[in-house]
Amino acid sequence: MESEAGRYPGASIVFLESPIDGAAPGRGTQVSGPWAHTSDLPKFPQWLSTSDESVVMTEVMGRSMLAARAGRRVDIGQRRAVVIADLPLTGSTIRQIEATSGTVLLEAAAGVGGFEVGTESVSEQTISLGRSGGAGETLDGLSWASFFDLRDWVTGEQGLGGLTFQVRPAGFYALIVQGVDLNFARALLFVLFLVGAMFLAIEAAALTMGFTLAKSITGAVHELFAGTERIRRGDLAHRIRVETGDQLGELAVSFNTMTGSIAGLLEQAEEKRRLEEELRIARDIQMSLLPQGTFSLPGLTVSASCIPAREVGGDYYDFVPLDDRRLGVIVADVSGKGTSAAFYMAELKGVLLSLSRIYQSPRRLLIEANRILSGNLDSRTFITILYAVLDLNDRTLTYARAGHTPLIHVTSKGVGTVCSRALAPGGVAVGWGLENMQERFKGVLEERTVTFSDGDLFALFTDGITEAMNEGLDLFGEDRLCRLLEEHARSPLETLRKRIVGDVTGFVGDAEQHDDMTLVLFRVDGSGVVGQPVVRQA
Repeated sequence: MESEAGRYPGASIVFLESPIDGAAPGRGTQVSGPWAHTSDLPKFPQWLSTSDESVVMTEVMGRSMLAARAGRRVDIGQRRAVVIADLPLTGSTIRQIEATSGTVLLEAAAGVGGFEVGTESVSEQTISLGRSGGAGETLDGLSWASFFDLRDWVTGEQGLGGLTFQVRPAGFYALIVQGVDLNFARALLFVLFLVGAMFLAIEAAALTMGFTLAKSITGAVHELFAGTERIRRGDLAHRIRVETGDQLGELAVSFNTMTGSIAGLLEQAEEKRRLEEELRIARDIQMSLLPQGTFSLPGLTVSASCIPAREVGGDYYDFVPLDDRRLGVIVADVSGKGTSAAFYMAELKGVLLSLSRIYQSPRRLLIEANRILSGNLDSRTFITILYAVLDLNDRTLTYARAGHTPLIHVTSKGVGTVCSRALAPGGVAVGWGLENMQERFKGVLEERTVTFSDGDLFALFTDGITEAMNEGLDLFGEDRLCRLLEEHARSPLETLRKRIVGDVTGFVGDAEQHDDMTLVLFRVDGSGVVGQPVVRQA
């Protein structure tokens, strides 16, 4: 024990051979060191009977001195002993710790368990060790704290203790180079400076890269913003320069692609607008080819309408006055829809008006029209025509049908009885360019004559009326049209026409109109009421 006490001046060690009940030291007591920091030797604590060792901090009564105490139990045969060592944390001890470690102890603190003051426990105390950087002494360095397990010497209760110290770089450096020659110390100092310079260079490189990256990002964003401004002003030819292959570069590529798409869409929109304007002009021209204004023929009332499925269509109707008492009525349907059908319709009008001045027979007129048109229509186009000549003097209607829908005749049989019949003589469409088609056309085409009385009603129409289809794919049909004509035969023609068109439109519902709808009604009326053909646009 003498050798251990000699290593630390002021250290005190005692060996106690004592009963378990913690009585005063017996004859086996051995003491080493001055024990100047306390008047009484420590007693054998009862809790140490079941524990191997412990550390406490002890404040010396009335002296503001802190001592570190460690106890370790020693079993000698059947006897039990304890070795207790106290180290007062005085100035010489603190200076010795500073000299060997380069650190300055500042203060000690204890939580549960506290310091040992005489025989009393003091919890949660902090005691200064006398090195606080007061007048005449300046402490520089990094303050730090270290924590360790602590036990109350009287009760054995465990807690937490702590030491606050300050690491002094100068002292730490002196310890490192102590006993080393000057050249090695200089080399070590150079290495330290080199490491510091390397870290500074890395920091400078990181800052440079950060500024460069930030400038790249902000520059790309600014270019995108400038591009959007030029697009907003209408400069769709502007493109952003793609300088990188990263996400910003991909964003620039996407922006350029979007700009090109917008330019293409605007070109398409302009082309569509131009086509719509052309279609509007074509529609105006087509509508001008249909009867316009008031049609007047004594003894006859007329009402008609044409509703194209598109801007322009292929349906055609016309009234051809042959003399004061005879009228030619034409209803035709060019296959297909759109501008091509409208052009063929215009050509058909010129042909039929010219032939009507030459041929009085509907059959002869259609045969000649077929001869002229079959060489001028493409192989996918044909025309159905119904041509009727109304003679008010003879009270007859002579007609021929080239593949067209039937003519419906509504007449009265007795008082309050109205019946309708479909008149469908033989015939095929005009314009087929097949071999020997002229002879076949003549052989099939029939001409018939029907007589009429005052009040009789005739209906000419295209298949857009009877073949109008709803969402359930059901057709409006000729039977439904005949019933409407019979039920409202006595109604004014304008009212009847609007009723039929309204019923067809209601039947179709939300389904798309797939074909042009043309309806021509005329009634023999001895009073000679003036009728007005009506052209309705879709």
